[in-house]
Amino acid sequence: MKTKYIKSFLLFLLLGCCVSVSAQNIQGVVTDSLTNEPIPYLSVFYEGKGVGSITDNDGNYKVETRKGWNKLTFSAVGYVTKVVNIIPGVTKNLNVRMRSDDIMLDEVVVKPKREKYSRKNNPAVELMKKVIAHKKNNKLSENDYYQYNKYQKITMSLNDVTPEMLEKGMYKKMPFLKDQIELCEETNKFILPISVDETASQKIYRKHPKSEKTLIKGMSSTGVNELFATGDMLSTVLKDVFTDVNIYDNDIRLLQYPFISPISSSDAISFYKFYIMDTTFVDKDKCFHLTFVPNNSQDFGFTGHLYVLADSSYTVKKCTMNLPKKSGVNFVDNMDIIQEFEQLPNGEWVLKTDDMIVEMTLMKIMQGFQIRRTTRYSDYAFDELPQQLFKRKGAEIKEADAMMRGDDFWNQYRPVPLTQTESSMDMLVKRLEQMPGFKYVIFVLKAFIENFVETGTKEHPSKVDIGPVNTMISNNYIDGLRLRMSAQTTANLNPHLFLKGYYAYGFKDHRSKYMGEVEYSFNKKEYLPREFPKNSITFSYQYDVMSPTDKFLKTDKDNVFVSFKTSTVDQMSYVRNIALKYENETQFGLKTTVEVKNSKDEPTGGLAYITNDDQKTLIPEIQTMEASLAFRYAPGETFVNTKQRRIPVSFDAPVFTLSHTAGFKGVLGGEYNYNLTEIGLYKRFWFSSWGKIDMFVKGGAQWNKVPFPLLIMPAANLSYILQRETFNLINNMEFLNDRYASLDVSWDLNGKIFNRIPLLKKLKWREAIGFKMLYGHLTDKNNPMKHPGDSELFLFPTRDGRPTSFVMDSKTPYMECSVGIHNIFKILHIDYVRRLNYLDHPDANKWGVRFMVMMTF
Repeated sequence: MKTKYIKSFLLFLLLGCCVSVSAQNIQGVVTDSLTNEPIPYLSVFYEGKGVGSITDNDGNYKVETRKGWNKLTFSAVGYVTKVVNIIPGVTKNLNVRMRSDDIMLDEVVVKPKREKYSRKNNPAVELMKKVIAHKKNNKLSENDYYQYNKYQKITMSLNDVTPEMLEKGMYKKMPFLKDQIELCEETNKFILPISVDETASQKIYRKHPKSEKTLIKGMSSTGVNELFATGDMLSTVLKDVFTDVNIYDNDIRLLQYPFISPISSSDAISFYKFYIMDTTFVDKDKCFHLTFVPNNSQDFGFTGHLYVLADSSYTVKKCTMNLPKKSGVNFVDNMDIIQEFEQLPNGEWVLKTDDMIVEMTLMKIMQGFQIRRTTRYSDYAFDELPQQLFKRKGAEIKEADAMMRGDDFWNQYRPVPLTQTESSMDMLVKRLEQMPGFKYVIFVLKAFIENFVETGTKEHPSKVDIGPVNTMISNNYIDGLRLRMSAQTTANLNPHLFLKGYYAYGFKDHRSKYMGEVEYSFNKKEYLPREFPKNSITFSYQYDVMSPTDKFLKTDKDNVFVSFKTSTVDQMSYVRNIALKYENETQFGLKTTVEVKNSKDEPTGGLAYITNDDQKTLIPEIQTMEASLAFRYAPGETFVNTKQRRIPVSFDAPVFTLSHTAGFKGVLGGEYNYNLTEIGLYKRFWFSSWGKIDMFVKGGAQWNKVPFPLLIMPAANLSYILQRETFNLINNMEFLNDRYASLDVSWDLNGKIFNRIPLLKKLKWREAIGFKMLYGHLTDKNNPMKHPGDSELFLFPTRDGRPTSFVMDSKTPYMECSVGIHNIFKILHIDYVRRLNYLDHPDANKWGVRFMVMMTF
């Protein structure tokens, strides 16, 4: 009898579960995408199934789900019908925003292709001129003080994920991913969030003297970036690439490019076509509805809608922007930006909402990504702020416990709740780590992305990293085949003390080379000593074989990709350096470097140091003792920390450099007195849709009488890889100067010409031109040909009895130019370089082809 009751009870539970499953519902609220008002009496149904419902007066609906019914239709008069993908049994809450049928957010298309657009006597243009004329009234910077709170969330997701896809290939081994997918309402695609970064901050501003600071109150980062030691690289790049948008600026910087704002004072009227569509109400405010499109859809501009208050203020109430489908931007399939403004009690109009959704595809064979940036502004105030707030160092100040905020903090500062999948990022990472073989996949990815191999685990973070990987095998004239093993310690061993070094062996000269470095950072570091800002002292000892041009490379000289040379580099030296260096960086961009160094230089290969006298004495080595002081000022520069080096996020910041090096004869073996002074300037100039120009100007002087190894040599790049600030067709030590001035100008036209050629514009190629020039002069005191018999000078280098180093004509600068096609296959840059003069020099390359692999938007 007891068994019978148990069976009956179990049967009752089973039937109850079945009834529950069969009666599962989807519910939610339907609102207007423009006014945010609920839409009553809207039809919600399964197409062709005869099952559905309608929304009530508050826009609420409820409809049951059935197995195999994966699409739900929302329809009402005056709105664009929307078909939404669902997963029966998984999708339970679904809020939907409907677009009015007179608005197309994907891309504005309002006129035929062969329209005749005129700006003269055009009401839309006249209205936009008034909007532009009044925009100063809505700039926060016009106030003496202001402050506001800001919340920002950046979510990175796999895009267009379907349940069917998760049952195939590598996803089949990860069934738990089905629990992580969610529907993106705006794109009507399923996404799988893989990382979430949140920041809660306060912005403060003072007009006189001008100062603005961002106080970081809380930061949170979860997801796949936790798997990498340099995970901050992902969040830093995302924040820079998908940065905040201010339509009141003339240029909107996105994807590391400046896009012309639709209300730009300088370019909007000439760059865009404007149309008045209608008058409408936005949150009960009557507005003019305008649309805008760029003259050429492949230029870096937006299509979109502006809603301008229909009063004398001509204030923007709402703005939606997106990239044209034929835009020349790489990797971005779709971008939508929505901004909403509100009026404060004092009458000031301020930004309230700034949302962005970007759909990206790196390669057609790869899964696409969605980047969603959600930004909310609140608590604006314009009262005078305490002066001590502006005395704190740095433009961005992070509170000590910003990274350790708990749920109570985020419940207070998070105006937009996390979705269920966003809040379960930790569980996703944990499940991934438990998969068989996953740690080996991460091991390979880390070696490829970070160029280093970690020796630790998540439970026991790496204290020593092996690498750089790309320097393990290389080749040069002296070493022949060269093998190298390198390592560096991390902050997990000690957050202040760092060790670094390598051992290399050449199979041609059968010599060992090595380097050891000890760095003490006065600032506590999170992972590596180079993290900004630096305040450290470093002692290093190095013995290696080097060419005189190695110091000009921006990469490691043993990088396997730069070991292939365009011409023979046989004039090299065995160098032994002992150095002590102090580096200090300030928050406002000033870096100071003080260094003392003792060097021994032993020529080898085709290089020899021979005195300029009758004896022609062969000098086995020279020794110098020097001290240097260098300043570098780059206001506004930001960096991404990688394990190998620190990389600027962008090159928009100007850079000023000044250095002086003094050599001391008779001090610790130093054999020469000398003084070398150098100065440099870098600046990037943006020309809206015409791209950008990068310009380097440098100059310097060696003031003393010295042998040629201590003269100034051109920054020659003899590899096939393009390198900034170097000459492509000058040979090793080809010109020897004690005075010089150089100019390096490159213009990336960003496809401005190719985009207008029918067959080329589909390829999205971008044209580039460049010009490099070097003025050089060698004073008589340092010219051995002017002082025969002077043993203090050395004879210039030769090869097979022919000179390889020359004195420049001070009236004739060296010049080279380049023409390039960039963005081939979206990653490859190819430049044709041409030497314009000094063509009679032995072994001079008159032309060449150079390459660079770089992903840019």
